[in-house]
Amino acid sequence: MTTALITGSTAGIGAAFARRLAARGHNLVLVARDTKRLAEQATELHDRHGIEAEVLAADLSTEEGIAAVEQRLGDRTHPVDLLVNNAGFGNKGRYLEVAMADELAMLKVHVEAVLRLTSAATESMRSRGRGGVVNVASVAAFVPRGTYGASKAWVVQFTQGAARDLAGSGVRLMALCPGFVRTEFHQRAGMGTDNIPGWMWLDADKLVAAALDDLARGRTVSIPDPRYKALMGVVKLAPRGLLGGLSSRTGRKYGPR
Repeated sequence: MTTALITGSTAGIGAAFARRLAARGHNLVLVARDTKRLAEQATELHDRHGIEAEVLAADLSTEEGIAAVEQRLGDRTHPVDLLVNNAGFGNKGRYLEVAMADELAMLKVHVEAVLRLTSAATESMRSRGRGGVVNVASVAAFVPRGTYGASKAWVVQFTQGAARDLAGSGVRLMALCPGFVRTEFHQRAGMGTDNIPGWMWLDADKLVAAALDDLARGRTVSIPDPRYKALMGVVKLAPRGLLGGLSSRTGRKYGPR
């Protein structure tokens, strides 16, 4: 049985990855900050699917948290075959309205942790000639929209570049770029969602199933829904100046309240 490590595993997309991978027979290493929720999740997945579920409480906005997960990924006696870098969050407010400490914490989680954990995982995977990494980004990566969008754009570019460098090694890397997903994300950030049209919402379980299919196909970027694929096609053709204005207005309409 192979082992998958998932950061931000107790809610949203991370929890959907845990359910799907456990159902497929993968053992899991579940990473999040809340020890109680981790223990409950591990017990439920073990009882339901008969897999081994290890828990690792870690805050990836801290040096200690990142180092703890790096150490687990580097354990070659209990190797990790699939890494899902899912941990992330949003900040309420526009640029200069968000405290600098919160902006830097976002970069720590979305950029530094992704870089370090991907590196720790793929070094071991390359030596074994197999493995995979899914770095959860966002369609926000493709439009100019503050620190969140910029950090997710970095995730996409980094993942594509690393995938090229590791081509032929047996290690696959993919950036997953969802749109609005029904999770705790917006509630935790204090963002209003009442005005978001119903058609823009995605189901986390369906999204994860499509993402894993894309990883198996060898894709380096996954936008796992026809609606968002169409929207991103339009985005590629639109002038950057126009995108900036639309993104700003959309953020005011659908973003923080």
